[in-house]
Amino acid sequence: MQISQLLRHKGSEVATIDGAESVRTALARLAEKGIGALVVSSDGRRIDGIVSERDVARGLHDRGAGLLADPVSSVMTAQVHTCPPTASVHDLARTMTDKRVRHVPVVADGDLVGIVSIGDVVKARLDELEEERRQLVDYIQTP
Repeated sequence: MQISQLLRHKGSEVATIDGAESVRTALARLAEKGIGALVVSSDGRRIDGIVSERDVARGLHDRGAGLLADPVSSVMTAQVHTCPPTASVHDLARTMTDKRVRHVPVVADGDLVGIVSIGDVVKARLDELEEERRQLVDYIQTP
């Protein structure tokens, strides 16, 4: 299965935040949307970074509660792993595991077109495995 197929089922909406916004605003947006990461982007198309709950937790540990008033750009991960819509779910799962990332923005022709979480990848892989199982059972039971 390709990432483009996964996005067709999941949707291509991506929650973004400007790097100048406060960490407090980012936390509010994460909570409001029930998600674990925001793509940092000034225009909603170009990726400046990504900020996750993990980034904020580590920042709070290192810098204390004053971090909440700081800009998102001060805690974001600037080197973002991305993938094209043509990538396979299997390959993306390997990349996420090897790079220890939970959210990967999807980029086509330089523009942000979606985001995939580790939960999306696990669900897609489970769906693939279930379909394979069903096909094998059908094959075995066919006289």
